[in-house]
Amino acid sequence: MLGAAAALISSSSSGLISRNILSKPSSSFSLSRALTPSASRFSIRSMADSAFRKVQIQRDDTAFDAYVVGKEDAPGIVVLQEWWGVDFEIKNHAVKISQLGSGFKALIPDLYRGKVGLDVAEAQHLMDGLDWQGAVKDIRASVNWLKSNGSKKAGVTGFCMGGALSIASSVLVPEVDAVVAFYGVPSSELADPAQAKAPVQAHFGELDQIVGFSDVTAAKALEEKLKASGTPYEVHIYQGNGHAFMNRSPEGINRRKGMGMADEDEAAVQLAWSRFESWMARFLSS
Repeated sequence: MLGAAAALISSSSSGLISRNILSKPSSSFSLSRALTPSASRFSIRSMADSAFRKVQIQRDDTAFDAYVVGKEDAPGIVVLQEWWGVDFEIKNHAVKISQLGSGFKALIPDLYRGKVGLDVAEAQHLMDGLDWQGAVKDIRASVNWLKSNGSKKAGVTGFCMGGALSIASSVLVPEVDAVVAFYGVPSSELADPAQAKAPVQAHFGELDQIVGFSDVTAAKALEEKLKASGTPYEVHIYQGNGHAFMNRSPEGINRRKGMGMADEDEAAVQLAWSRFESWMARFLSS
């Protein structure tokens, strides 16, 4: 692994975004084919839920559960799950976010309605079955819930599948004040980042092999789209890092290794969190 200074770079060139990713995930995009699981299931430990308050959010004619952590009157951040669902890692991220700087109020909407994938096949199945337009509605309802419950401004962040949805929210959810996305780009059918209205910061690993979704070409294409949008943006590429490099719990590290992603770079993770904090503080401060 390269040293911290040499290992971290920002991208600046262009490329092409696949037109099919996420719009019809069951037929056009498979994370499981891009990864190499070494075991059929992973042994994981769920994080204690004591830090979270469970709430129910209404949207249209349905309701969904969400999990909140952080100071009541702090700026709000909707935290969107990876393809696994609301599991230990996304909760770890939400707790981390709530403790950054002077504090944020983090809310995790349960996009899978209580289901969690414990292996690659289950996670792929759950992502394939997701109603993407419905997920965007969940995000909008979550942002509005935060603004109605103590947060003057609210941003959105997400990882992998959630990263792509975060960028989509910058286009489709007018109430969003800022976005930070980790390794995921939506299809042009779901949302065109060139139409982004909220400021977007995005993070990718140089060694990410999920072509058209979170590899370097997709990251650089996203940068060109955001440049065209006219909204503030940053796109960062972390040399020597692969997909899901932010997952640093012991369970998350073992799960990544089981999928053929053995890179570990704590310096990259800390730099990404620092950039995250600065971005959200900049655009969510009252």
